[in-house]
Amino acid sequence: MERRLTMRLPAALAEKLERSARRLRRKRSEVVRQALEQFLDTQPAVRPIERVRDLLGRVESGLPDLGQRHRDYLIRRLRHG
Repeated sequence: MERRLTMRLPAALAEKLERSARRLRRKRSEVVRQALEQFLDTQPAVRPIERVRDLLGRVESGLPDLGQRHRDYLIRRLRHG
């Protein structure tokens, strides 16, 4: 079952959409659907904050030097998961 979505766009974005639809010879709704699908498909499964949430706001982390080296721990966790 298809669902309808109504939305308001700033004038500049609406004009970009109109130009793209004309150039691609597609309906505006098709261009929006394709852009939305592409955007949602490329979103990371885990947000970066989720990787380091256990290090934030903790009194007991088990890391004796967390106060001095917090930046190192955060960067390492973000890079390596």
